[in-house]
Amino acid sequence: MRVSVVPHHIAVVMDGNGRWATRRFLPRVAGHRQGVESLRRCVQACLDRGVRVLTVFAFSSENWDRPQDEVSGLMSLMVSVLAKEVKPLKANGVQLRFVGALHALSDKVRGGLEQAERETAGNQRLVLNICFNYGGRWDIAQAAQRLAAAGEAITEASLGRAMALAHVPDPDLVIRTGGEFRISNFLLWQSAYSEFVFSDKLWPEFDPAALDDAIAAYGRRERRFGKTSEQVVANQAA
Repeated sequence: MRVSVVPHHIAVVMDGNGRWATRRFLPRVAGHRQGVESLRRCVQACLDRGVRVLTVFAFSSENWDRPQDEVSGLMSLMVSVLAKEVKPLKANGVQLRFVGALHALSDKVRGGLEQAERETAGNQRLVLNICFNYGGRWDIAQAAQRLAAAGEAITEASLGRAMALAHVPDPDLVIRTGGEFRISNFLLWQSAYSEFVFSDKLWPEFDPAALDDAIAAYGRRERRFGKTSEQVVANQAA
């Protein structure tokens, strides 16, 4: 399917891995493994469609409260995925960025993330932000703390520059899978004017066709940013 209006930046809450596994009488970590396959498809689909930034919510700051075997499995999965995926991502022009309170991770996991960032730093075809141990409230708080420590005035502009995703524009489109209708502490600052699409598909079931449906829904929206429809039309005609 060809799409005429392609968002520059898409963000995704990848929800439903655990439920996908439970419905198949599998351990929850099996769902996360299948979720990696879905992410691989999504990255390729974004590359094919000309999306320039993809940001995904991989592990929230609240996920530490999940069962210990699931948390351990997620950490091990991250290490194994990095070992397999960095080389093909680099070859496809994908720049990896890991966003979150990374100091709380083990040396092994953190070292793998840093190495992946170094190896893909020169790529510019697609920026893939993986939010890991991330929370929107944490992001705002850390930005304010950085400004206060530097003695800078805290304004909307200065906070924006201090945010963990300041290296990319704010998301145009935020997709949440899994049939839930909440933001779950994801990109609270950055999604102020994003368009939202909620999909009933569990994340392991989310495929390029579902991505195209979300992009098509985005293309039908009128993004006014506080202006009237008449002003938007006039600006487009100018």
